Amino acid sequence: MTLLLAHISDLHLDGSERATERTTRTLDHLTRLHRRPDALLVTGDVADTGSEHDYRRAAQLLDLPFPVLTCPGNHDDRAALRRHLLGQTPSAEPINQLHHVNGTAVLVCDSTVPGHGGGHLQASTLMWINQTLESLEGQTPALLAFHHPPARVHHPISDQIRLDNAQDLAGLLRAHPRVAGILVGHAHTGGVTTFAGLPLLLAPALIRSAPMPWDSEHTAAMDQPPGVAFHLLDEDHRLTTHFRAVV
Repeated sequence: MTLLLAHISDLHLDGSERATERTTRTLDHLTRLHRRPDALLVTGDVADTGSEHDYRRAAQLLDLPFPVLTCPGNHDDRAALRRHLLGQTPSAEPINQLHHVNGTAVLVCDSTVPGHGGGHLQASTLMWINQTLESLEGQTPALLAFHHPPARVHHPISDQIRLDNAQDLAGLLRAHPRVAGILVGHAHTGGVTTFAGLPLLLAPALIRSAPMPWDSEHTAAMDQPPGVAFHLLDEDHRLTTHFRAVV
């Protein structure tokens, strides 16, 4: 059966009614779908300031009838995210996790640099990706997910704080043809491009959108609805993505 993976990003929960409502609206939409997703991927910036209170609220909201796969973004606190969303002992080490979802390996990785907006995949994370992909059985397809785009998306803000060692990742991926695509957030816009010959798919943000330079002179749009990316990986390992606004 085709994998159906819902993908959201950049919730920026901050205790405000607005952030909570937009997240709740989106998650309610997912639970009411004719076919529920096999899992929900959340590519970071779950909480806006990294406060314990916001992660406790996030844990309540993300208590869903299907698996939730979460990686940190540059606004997140690794220790608090581990405690409240993953049920793990708090730690400041990178958060890297392997999930098997409907026949697909989803590697959810940590591209954050604590205290900085930009992204970097630590040597230990790159090693973990390589070893994890090498350990997969047979023809198991894989998806790679983290917060920071490894390529330009042509937005003046997010391009300044994208992944800074993308070539290290590109070299690694060339040895692993089982990877069908890369899933990220951070840019606050749904988008599609390529990286290392693979689809690079950006989820829309829940909290607010980032207008592109041809849209507006403004860098944030508060009036756009939250959005979801739906990724489908079929038996031929072909990745197809559909974007939906949640109104």
